[in-house]
Amino acid sequence: MTVHHALDPAAPAEVQLACDDLAPALTFFVDRLGFRVETIFPAEEPTVASLSGHGLRLRLAPGAAGAGVIRLACLEPGVDRTVTAPNGTVIEWVPADPPVHIPPLAPEFVLTRAADGPPQGLGRAGMTYRDLIPSRLGGRFVASHITIADGGPVADWTHFHKVRFQMIFCARGWVRVVYEDQGPPFVLNAGDCVLQPPRIRHRVLESSPGLEVVEIGCPALHETRADHDMALPTGLVLPARDFDGQVFLRHIAAETPWAVEGDSGFERRDTGMMHATGGLADAVVLRPAAAGALRVQPHAGELMFGFVVEGEATLNQAGAAHALARADAFVIPPGEPRSLASPSPDLRLLRVTVEAR
Repeated sequence: MTVHHALDPAAPAEVQLACDDLAPALTFFVDRLGFRVETIFPAEEPTVASLSGHGLRLRLAPGAAGAGVIRLACLEPGVDRTVTAPNGTVIEWVPADPPVHIPPLAPEFVLTRAADGPPQGLGRAGMTYRDLIPSRLGGRFVASHITIADGGPVADWTHFHKVRFQMIFCARGWVRVVYEDQGPPFVLNAGDCVLQPPRIRHRVLESSPGLEVVEIGCPALHETRADHDMALPTGLVLPARDFDGQVFLRHIAAETPWAVEGDSGFERRDTGMMHATGGLADAVVLRPAAAGALRVQPHAGELMFGFVVEGEATLNQAGAAHALARADAFVIPPGEPRSLASPSPDLRLLRVTVEAR
């Protein structure tokens, strides 16, 4: 029987090879054999990568060794079929550009303390990742505390992410980055943040020693795809360019005034995230303006995430009190009240919320 599919002639076919330990395999194929990375995920602890070189496209992924798998990109939506060649090679027809899959939310209270671990893992481009939401809330969200200890040039390449939402907040140090159609490279300093709208090309160029950033994304598992054909900067400045309903945002903390946060005794520094995401997400930095507790109404959205940038406080949630220190993070389930008590004068708390859609 002959199997016909609407193949995408512009999309490369891939030969899949079993690989249960990606890091040494990448070193072999990239450094020794001269392949280059085209796609890699997840960013925090990569397990799958697509490579190109010498007229070949390889996909390294966990799986049983054998006669291998050839993946053919197909234009037909929903196609996910396989046939087996006489020698045992599996032929897979896969969507050429599958949509971003958003898993159902599995809400729970999460508290991760920097002092408790777990140990950090080596991620993409030599960055070290600490997982701030180990459960991923069912796979819907990922949050990482990313560090670069030594600083200097970063071994990054022009790439983009297939995401619904992704932001980067600089907690300590500085990092120089460049984004598609957003002018020349610029520096993110401590307190600054960016919204990386879906599919915007970008590159990390260099950082200070001891750089720390917090990255929050949806969904948790998403592809990082290289774009070796695009040179950054592009020479264009298009601040209103639409990326799947979002616009690029660069928030500069030093240029943003503090405002009163209701009658809470706290002040907030608004990043502009709500406008840039079309109402999907919000991100603010809070600091105490007077003694007392920050009482917050229950959040009805998908995510309420907090990260202690500096200082200390006590988180009261569901009848329990949790001491918070620098680099601690938490997630509050929808509909549950919480408060922050006994804040130190230097407390700075990043609060990120994502609405239900």
